Amino acid sequence: MGLKTKEEYIESLRQMKPTAYMFGEKITSVVDNPRLRAGIEATAATYELAEMDEYRDLMVTHSPLINEAVNRFTLPPGSIEDLVARVKINRTLGNWVGTCHQRCTGLDCLSALSIVTYDMDQKHGTHYFERFKEFLKHVQKNDLTCNAGVTDVKGDRSLGPHEQADKDMYLHVVERRDDGIVVRGAKAHQTGSLSSHEIIVLPTRAMRKGDEDYAVAFAIPNDTPGLIHVVGRSSLDSRELDGCDIGNIRYSKYCPTVIFDDVFVPRERIFMCGAVEFAVDMVVKFSSYHRQSHGGCKYGKIDCMTGAALTMMDYSGTGKAGHLKQKIIDMIHRAETLYGCSLAASYEGKKQPSGTYFIDTVLANASKIHEGKEMAEAIRLMVDVCGGYVADLPSDKDLDNPEVGHLIKKYLRGKEQVPVENRIKMFRLVEKMALESADTISDIHGGGSPEAHRVTILRETDLEAKKKAAKRLAGIDED
Repeated sequence: MGLKTKEEYIESLRQMKPTAYMFGEKITSVVDNPRLRAGIEATAATYELAEMDEYRDLMVTHSPLINEAVNRFTLPPGSIEDLVARVKINRTLGNWVGTCHQRCTGLDCLSALSIVTYDMDQKHGTHYFERFKEFLKHVQKNDLTCNAGVTDVKGDRSLGPHEQADKDMYLHVVERRDDGIVVRGAKAHQTGSLSSHEIIVLPTRAMRKGDEDYAVAFAIPNDTPGLIHVVGRSSLDSRELDGCDIGNIRYSKYCPTVIFDDVFVPRERIFMCGAVEFAVDMVVKFSSYHRQSHGGCKYGKIDCMTGAALTMMDYSGTGKAGHLKQKIIDMIHRAETLYGCSLAASYEGKKQPSGTYFIDTVLANASKIHEGKEMAEAIRLMVDVCGGYVADLPSDKDLDNPEVGHLIKKYLRGKEQVPVENRIKMFRLVEKMALESADTISDIHGGGSPEAHRVTILRETDLEAKKKAAKRLAGIDED
């Protein structure tokens, strides 16, 4: 009970027995698998930093719900200060691990649920908010990590959930019982599902009449019977398993597809069931929170990328090159703009009827659109500064070869006073940050597609107020 240490977090995962597959084989120990362990270590950093004096005040706060100290990743925001802290924490962790720490999505789910379950109860007289609060107490008292099960596989995108030829293309209720429901379907791109204790499922899109079985939200442990995690490929996963040519050897990201093969959900863990009109609210709240989270963590990643580029300039003797300095400036201003947009979304947040604070949706989505474009440009600039060996550096195994290793090291040297091993390690880090496919693609599609970000901006912006301002200046009075 209470705040977990990093070691306690890892041990708590060891006690769970999820059903998981990777590369066609069943995984017997998630914690001991080198590919998955790197992702678990990234999430473990959220516990590790909470223990450190330097970061404790940022990572730990007080929960009025249980009247105890809690990790901020278990606390829906109750103030503007909490909204701002979300961004600063994600920046700090992005800087610390250089990849996705995987814990933000769970908080984004908790935050969305803390608003929408209350609103549903007010309209329909249901009891979802009280159920949610009991679950939140459990999460806070045990310092649990939650995963966001949001993205359905969707099947034929031109059809709605209940219109699909195969009804399982969207997760849905297949049986209702007095003590709960049985669900079937699959959630794709489930970042860190095996690093999490709990899987929180939300609808993936707006629903309409006929979609009642698909308008469902709930939470279950990651080792619930019938829940199957199938870990996806990424660009560098074989190297992680081989233990060579990795770059960032401690931290990584993995994204399973999670299959719900007739999974039972207890009644007390159900937070929405059939309320189609509230599905869009759940989606908008979650996705906007998550797009704000991205702005913080990607800022921290660009910090690492900028540091890597600067270090390679030092190692290669190009630290005074003016054209390279300009590229560094371009990387920094992209990061600062992204960070500023996320902070602005926080400072413009508003208190909701449930008491939870919600960020400014338009600014959060603007931040995500900026990220989708500018992260790719920051990667390009980093690679431009660092040079071609980012792509085709000889393997660690060649460097260790007694016949050619010494020759390779001879010709990979930069400045004489810099150990060649340091230059090689930095090349590998740059390669990892540039090519870690799961993280790079999430810069574009994380929290929804770019088109979803644009649609949300148009829907949530007060367009009439802009037209009114222009007409006033033009002297047009239509009243």
